[in-house]
Amino acid sequence: QVQLVESGGGLVQTGGSLRLSCAASGRSFDSKAMGWFRQAPGQEREFVACISRSGGSTRYADSVSGRFAISRDNAKNTIYLQMNSLKPEDTAVYFCAAETATSGEFYLPLQARQYGYWGQGTQVTVSS
Repeated sequence: QVQLVESGGGLVQTGGSLRLSCAASGRSFDSKAMGWFRQAPGQEREFVACISRSGGSTRYADSVSGRFAISRDNAKNTIYLQMNSLKPEDTAVYFCAAETATSGEFYLPLQARQYGYWGQGTQVTVSS
């Protein structure tokens, strides 16, 4: 069982930066790939980024590639999402998630259905 709590959201101007954190509790954090998803009002939840359980592999949505960076600190049971050059279209509730299964060291789950544990979300608002 994994419990997740996000923090770090807020209001920022276009071009600004934010760093989201996701603290995990439970014994199996370092055995799971982790991901960030986001959901804007009236839209479906979409993939943002994910990181393998080892931290050795990462993947990004095309819309954030080159601007966002996902990382993890297994000693602190925490993952991060550094968001730079923010745009109004990045406005959404951001969720961190842990995969349901225990996958290979470099495996990257890209589908929301592969994640069984979710945080409550943190709001990111980018003003124009």
